[in-house]
This record gives sequence, C-alpha cells and structure tokens, in this order.
Amino acid sequence: MTLPALLDLASVFVFALTGALVASRALLDLVGFLFVSCLTAVGGGTVRDLLLDRAPVFWVQAPHYVLVAASAAVLVFFTAHFLESRYRVLVWLDAVALSVAVAAGVAVSLGAGHGPFIVTLMGVITGCFGGLMRDVVCNEVPLVLKAGELYVTAAFAGAMAAQLAFAFTDLPTLPLLACMFVTFALRAGSIQLGWKLDAYKPRPPRHK
Repeated sequence: MTLPALLDLASVFVFALTGALVASRALLDLVGFLFVSCLTAVGGGTVRDLLLDRAPVFWVQAPHYVLVAASAAVLVFFTAHFLESRYRVLVWLDAVALSVAVAAGVAVSLGAGHGPFIVTLMGVITGCFGGLMRDVVCNEVPLVLKAGELYVTAAFAGAMAAQLAFAFTDLPTLPLLACMFVTFALRAGSIQLGWKLDAYKPRPPRHK
C-alpha cells in the first residue's frame, strides 16, 4: 500500500470515529451512525478526487475504505456511552483526523504532479470538508467555522510546512510528518490553550 493510501486509510478511520460521536450526540440509530460516519470519513477525499479529476474516486476504487468507516461507526455505537465527555473526545479525535487528512491531501496532489497552490488547497479541502459535512448534516455548529478557531488556519499551515520541508529533503515521509505535526500543534493549541484569530467585530457607521 502506498503512503498516500495509508494516510487516506488512517484519516478515514479517525474521521469515521468523529462522525459516529456526532451521531451519538444527535441520538441517531445504527443506520444514522453508519451514514454520518461514512460521509465524514470519505467526504474530504471525495471532493479532492473530484476536483483533481481522479477516476475512480479513492473509495470507489478500494471499497474497503467504506468498510473501515462502517466498522468505526459500529464500534462507537456500542461504546459511546462509556465516555464521560463525548464532545471532548470528538474535538481531539477531530484534531488527529485533520492532521492526517491534510497530509493525505498533500501527498495525493503532489503525486499527481500539481504545483504549490493546488497542493495547499487540496490539503485544506481533504482535511476540512468531511468534518464540515458531518456537522452540517447533524445540525451542529461546524468546528471549521467556529469564530477564531485555528482549524482551516492549522490545515493551511500544515500544508505549507510540508512544501517547505520538501525543499530541503528528497524523503517523502519527513515533509508529511512535518505537515501532521504543524497541523496538530496549531489545532491542539487552539483547543487546549485558546489560541485564536481575532473575529470580526461590527462597528457603528461613521457619520460625516
């Protein structure tokens, strides 16, 4: 299995866990768990592959990705009640999934021979769109859109870190590790330490 495929598999599993946790918060049945988990797991990679005109889409070519996501959904369906704070676990699992998915998007787009702008964009899309779909479908405020949260910023910084690292090494693994580290570090700082960007604040109009 190639490195991009391994990263896709890892992000599918962890994002599927987050989808199932959101489904548990919404009190869905097992079918709902399966749907939300699979949507979350493959959403970002699907958008990436469609934009890059990769045919077939990664999970259509290898259906075991969907089986992995479904397994994660069943696991959480029978174990979520053991968690003291499902939201806390959700946020941290989402941070892990984001860091791996951004690296997967970077690896896939680099392997397809795209330039820095597309590589960065595909890293962000792969990392962010699955969670966005999950939260919208389950009527939760999307983590990606919460005011000031370092989410898209973390994904963008991770994708850029990978490209900077590629300028200094020919080893494909090290830049992807740098991508995951930077993405996770910024997201973790936002969760644990309250790192945020300034949100827009309305101002009264100036009268002449």
